[in-house]
Amino acid sequence: MHKLMSSKRTVFWLVAPGVALFLTMVFVPVVMSAYYGMTDWNGIGDYRMVGLENYVRALLDPIFWDSLWHAILLALATVLLQHPVAILLAILITHCGRWERVFRTIYFIPAVISVVVVAKLWQAIFHPNFGLLNKGLELAGLGAWKHDWLGDPDTAIWAIIVTVMWQGFGYALLLYYAGLQGIPKELYEAGKIDGAGTVKLYTKVIIPLLSPMMRVAITIAVITCLKQMETVFLMTNGGPFDSTQFLGNYLYKTAFSSSLYGYGNALSVLFVVFCLILTVLLNKALKRDVGEF
Repeated sequence: MHKLMSSKRTVFWLVAPGVALFLTMVFVPVVMSAYYGMTDWNGIGDYRMVGLENYVRALLDPIFWDSLWHAILLALATVLLQHPVAILLAILITHCGRWERVFRTIYFIPAVISVVVVAKLWQAIFHPNFGLLNKGLELAGLGAWKHDWLGDPDTAIWAIIVTVMWQGFGYALLLYYAGLQGIPKELYEAGKIDGAGTVKLYTKVIIPLLSPMMRVAITIAVITCLKQMETVFLMTNGGPFDSTQFLGNYLYKTAFSSSLYGYGNALSVLFVVFCLILTVLLNKALKRDVGEF
């Protein structure tokens, strides 16, 4: 193997397909988007160059910044709420004995349900007149709390966040469960021999060893939140009054519904730049040496 990898020609042919795929599917489209972002093209016919006009317009566009904020808000809710609960339940599941597989399957079910089904399910739950949430509040004697959850700009974004976190919970749980399975049982036994209680064992030994998986899970979650589009499109289409607008949905409406193809490309390029910056910062923030086990 060492002799094979020492050949520059062999290394080139092994790397070339991946590089070609990256250039074709990622680099070239981004460059083309940057170019079309400097035009007034509507997607059909001729166009003229407008320079950086679209980029300046995007940076001054309040909906663009609101869309980014909604994605960041979803990411914060996912990392600070969903993931701690996922870690806790992953730990509890490992102590369920023969029921372990059953609970693992139940919690993962939302992740395999179609996005369309999930969106329509939660639309029905949040329905102002017949929704399960309002009916439950009414039965509990809290009828005054009944609300048009998706129709009110103040609550619609939270309804979207709950829906997205509910569907993605299974993935986070499975990642942490897999991480726990990779920790040797000897470490549990060693901690108990040293006199560590259950809480101290997990907070001082197990969870720190779980940090590589936490970094992977958090990175995946943040990327997923940034590119969120389908659930928003199906439930609210960014409304009411753009209160649930996410950049993926805003790009679609701008480029294809409003035929502002040039401006849509400018938005997409700025979004890529923002994602790259956030990814670098996230990797630096989560970078930590935890040793091997």
